[in-house]
Amino acid sequence: MQLSTKILLGMSAGIIVGLIFNLLGGSDPDSPFLITWIVDNIFDVIGKIFVISLKLLVVPLVFFSLVCGSASMGEDIKMGQVAVKTVCLYLFTTAMAVSVALAIANVVDPGIGINTGSIDSINVKTAPSFKEVLIGIFPDNPFKAMVEGNMLQIIFFALLVGIAILKAGDHGQQVLKGCVSINDVIMKMVFMLINLAPYGVFCLLAKLFTKEGFDAIVNLALYFSTIVFVLCFHAVVIYSAVLYLFTRLNPLKLFINMRPAMLFAFSTSSSNATIPVTLSAARERLGADNSIASFTVPLGATVNMDGTAIMQGIATVFIAQAYGLELSMVQYLSVVATATLASIGTAGVPGVGLITLAMVLQQVGLPVEGIGLIIGVDRLLDMLRTVVNISGDGMVTTVVAHSEKRLNKDLFNTIKS
Repeated sequence: MQLSTKILLGMSAGIIVGLIFNLLGGSDPDSPFLITWIVDNIFDVIGKIFVISLKLLVVPLVFFSLVCGSASMGEDIKMGQVAVKTVCLYLFTTAMAVSVALAIANVVDPGIGINTGSIDSINVKTAPSFKEVLIGIFPDNPFKAMVEGNMLQIIFFALLVGIAILKAGDHGQQVLKGCVSINDVIMKMVFMLINLAPYGVFCLLAKLFTKEGFDAIVNLALYFSTIVFVLCFHAVVIYSAVLYLFTRLNPLKLFINMRPAMLFAFSTSSSNATIPVTLSAARERLGADNSIASFTVPLGATVNMDGTAIMQGIATVFIAQAYGLELSMVQYLSVVATATLASIGTAGVPGVGLITLAMVLQQVGLPVEGIGLIIGVDRLLDMLRTVVNISGDGMVTTVVAHSEKRLNKDLFNTIKS
């Protein structure tokens, strides 16, 4: 049985077991002891260990992979132009995401008739200013950045080391050989962990659906289904169009070859935790050269939030309609601009979806407490949003690698099992 099939079986079994436990009272405070014990001491423990193990590999993998990639670029590729292309593509797709979300939400009207009578106050962290984010890209202590998992600072320091190796001549090449060896060892660790994925995925989803069930979805069915539709539309239509426009490659093969990363993203709801799998898929299945993938994938996991932007657009319309407020065209344009810039402006901040949505609501004068209306289904939607984000990372990586003539088209066109 192929690994992707095993992961799908693990996901399906986890959802089924979770829903059965939920029906047996797993989400109640007074749930049966046996169910509580299994969920808390088996599913939760194994699931958390699995995610922690993924995160364990993120920093060393990103650092050494990017050092090796930037040091081996040579003179035929410039890091500056790769960075500009990557950031512009990420911002463009995010702007498209929130624009489509606003348009469809105004057609569907998901917030009409919603009761706003009992909403708890929401405490939202203050988003950092653009100045703070810009300064924060440059690390004063690279080891502190690695300990804290500050991806933008790690990317900057890794690029600096890679460029220095490139310019250091023979001594630099000796250091590069050591980095390549370490990177190969880390990739072996990634493959070892991937083989355990079906069990980790099963436990993560079994616990989630035991606690959540489908009750929250029923109460917000129109809002939930609107976001799901727009997420699918954006991934299938927008990403496919951009990929074909710039590369003339078959978009279907992109999605098929990105399956492992997409399944991991769905299960973990974390772009950062999925970086090792995304990077492996970009290099081994999409055919992107390491010099490109090692930059675009970590950066995308940090700043590419198309799925979150879709949620922000629809949630803004939903909350405005729930409160009986109408937004002007200027306010809609403000939502697009704020959500797009927030994808970079809040990079590396915990709870980024909540923070950026609060920023958008404040920008257009809507009550931040409205977040309480949608928070019940946000955990389930977060899984789908992360899948879209990961798909976008793979698409942008392919486009940028193709533009720099660093894409193995034969590998891309070979559909992996």
